[in-house]
Amino acid sequence: IRLSDGGDVLFTQDRTGYLGKRFKLYKFRTMVPNAEELKKELLELNEHAPDSPDFKLRHDPRVTRLGRFLRKTSIDELPNLINVVKGDMNLVGPRPTSFDVRTYRMEHYPRLAVKPGITGLWQVSGRADVDFDERSELDVAYIRQLSLKSDMDLIRRTVTAVRSGKGAR
Repeated sequence: IRLSDGGDVLFTQDRTGYLGKRFKLYKFRTMVPNAEELKKELLELNEHAPDSPDFKLRHDPRVTRLGRFLRKTSIDELPNLINVVKGDMNLVGPRPTSFDVRTYRMEHYPRLAVKPGITGLWQVSGRADVDFDERSELDVAYIRQLSLKSDMDLIRRTVTAVRSGKGAR
């Protein structure tokens, strides 16, 4: 990553986790170093519904060539293991959001009842092709059937989803 553009290897971002607590999430950087500033210029191109707190572009010009590969293979998420060791995350659970809990609607709050995870039900159900409302519904379904067996099944299904590359951006 450093060789490709001279920028930092790791990207940190404040995320919302367990009970709405904010923490620093670690990832390999997949975008140009000034991606956050460029986002302001791209807001009108957001592919999610206007009332969604998510921001996604199918062909985001801020993603580097190496970044596309890292995202497609989910290698960019490996530094999330630092968050697991620190106790901010679990291996399996709802994905932490980049937006603050004040953005949530009432039906989104139940997803904050467990620690966020590196993988979860929505990652094996479409990944980036699933909007926040659908992800929240999947997260609540995950929480309702929470067990070691279901977590092991989700880890297995995650490997299959990553191998297929379906829904990765």
